[in-house]
Amino acid sequence: MAEIYLSPDAMDHLASIPAYWRRIILDAIDTHLRHAPTVPTRRRKPLRPNPFASWELRVDRYRVYYDVKEADGDEIVVILAVGIKRHNRLFIGGREIVL
Repeated sequence: MAEIYLSPDAMDHLASIPAYWRRIILDAIDTHLRHAPTVPTRRRKPLRPNPFASWELRVDRYRVYYDVKEADGDEIVVILAVGIKRHNRLFIGGREIVL
């Protein structure tokens, strides 16, 4: 079972999301990243090399970006950012991001 940590930036991103969607996103993080966070599925996928994050979790139109670290045989999931996808554009913290 992986431990999950939210970065301060990710907490700020979540705070700007409506409460209804925030609860859905947090539930999806717990459901899909608690066990085997590095196994690709329809909702999570590894990203091409970039300076931002190595994995993406899709939750409807929202995206959760995270890295997974190993510590003493345990996996630690670090949530780096939460954004919204509008068509082919990604917005994180109100700014458009290019991955």
